[in-house]
Amino acid sequence: MPLSGIAARIHGDGPAATHARRLLREFGAATADPDGSAPELSVAVDSFPAVRDWAQSGAMALTGRAGGPPLVAPGTSAAATRAALAVFAALRHGDGAVDSALPGAEVLGERAALFGRGRNAPWSVGGAFRALPAADGHLGISLPRPDDLTLLPALIEGEPGRYPWRAVAEWARTRPAADAAARAQLLGIAAAAVADLPGRPRDEQFRQRGERAIIMRRGGFRRHRRPTPLVVDLTSLWAGPLCAHLLGMTGARIVKVESTRRPDGSRAGSRDFYDLMHAGHACVGLDLTTTDGVGTLAQLIDSADLVLEASRPRALRGLGIDAEATVDSGTSWLSITAYGRAGPWSDRVGFGDDVAAAAGAVIIDEGEALPCGDALADPVAGVHAAAAAVAVLASDRAFLVDVSMRDVLAAALRDPVEAHEVVRGPDGHWRVRTARAEFPVAAPCPRRAASAAADLGADTTAVLSRWVGG
Repeated sequence: MPLSGIAARIHGDGPAATHARRLLREFGAATADPDGSAPELSVAVDSFPAVRDWAQSGAMALTGRAGGPPLVAPGTSAAATRAALAVFAALRHGDGAVDSALPGAEVLGERAALFGRGRNAPWSVGGAFRALPAADGHLGISLPRPDDLTLLPALIEGEPGRYPWRAVAEWARTRPAADAAARAQLLGIAAAAVADLPGRPRDEQFRQRGERAIIMRRGGFRRHRRPTPLVVDLTSLWAGPLCAHLLGMTGARIVKVESTRRPDGSRAGSRDFYDLMHAGHACVGLDLTTTDGVGTLAQLIDSADLVLEASRPRALRGLGIDAEATVDSGTSWLSITAYGRAGPWSDRVGFGDDVAAAAGAVIIDEGEALPCGDALADPVAGVHAAAAAVAVLASDRAFLVDVSMRDVLAAALRDPVEAHEVVRGPDGHWRVRTARAEFPVAAPCPRRAASAAADLGADTTAVLSRWVGG
């Protein structure tokens, strides 16, 4: 593991500190060093209750019905996010210093803030996801793409008519959730059975991965160990770009690679959000339907210290790009996918809300399963991936890092949240009260990019002339 031989000392207690210890052990660090012989990594984690983290992250303000009270999600996802950011900061500095430049758990709510969205249950914040009653639980399904609607007749074996969501709900009601999700996945529709126990899915994928959210395989000795690492970012949407954004904040050189035929879909959304994720990154555009385009990508990958990727494994294999061989030859590779690149569900598609539901991040209210936060699995996975990335960049060996968005969030849902009640204060603002304290529910708070992100392909010539031979 990348942190083998390192002793990590956690300063703090509470749910965030507990999660930080688990994460560091997953990366290979020892959390106790009796004889003091190992190099020490100091990690500072404030000792806040999990309810406070959730209330102040902005995600609580996004959880619940429109016009109703904000709700507390199961588990400790905001505390886990803060823990991963603390580990990230410690690996960046090595001295346990709190990095005021880095964001906090507020990353959970900032996309909704930049899009101007709020509570929207039983729909997701973005409106493309809903958890529907099934014969034995709930089916979580996302329909964010125009093509998804064209697939509905094949899914429900009939015409959906004027009200497609109503038709899907009627179809799901008589079918076991797992069977309905499997049929949707065969068509390329993002769907999952909602886990009935938060953080404890019972499916074959979860069992085969052994409840490991982040799986690391060691490869060859690193070919490049630059003071300023070169990170080739092949990801899109949120989890991967958030990981790249955080690495860029550490000084890494980020090169975002997009297909000229199919650019990052986030470009069509909030410009402020896209700029936040990608400002300061070089942008290369390649036609990956051509031999030249794929060959250039392969050469750029060979030049990298680390590759970030968020495609289902078969997609890049179809281009002749082999992550395992890349790692064996000395370049680290970090993959962020819905359910992980290993296991029977490695080719399943997923978006943040349906993946979160598969982890059990829902609240049952009046028989309905309400989503928690905004695409919660995306930012939680993104910050954990960033922590894993800085860990492997500290090693002299290359690693293949397999990040399962569902399982990262599931690990953050297993610890129970303290007893609480949500109340409205005399000022009309919502607060969450525990036996020992009361915390205001913060509105989602966006950060702003210092500059605009590069246009598609703006840096292709400059990047290729520097990093690609010939």
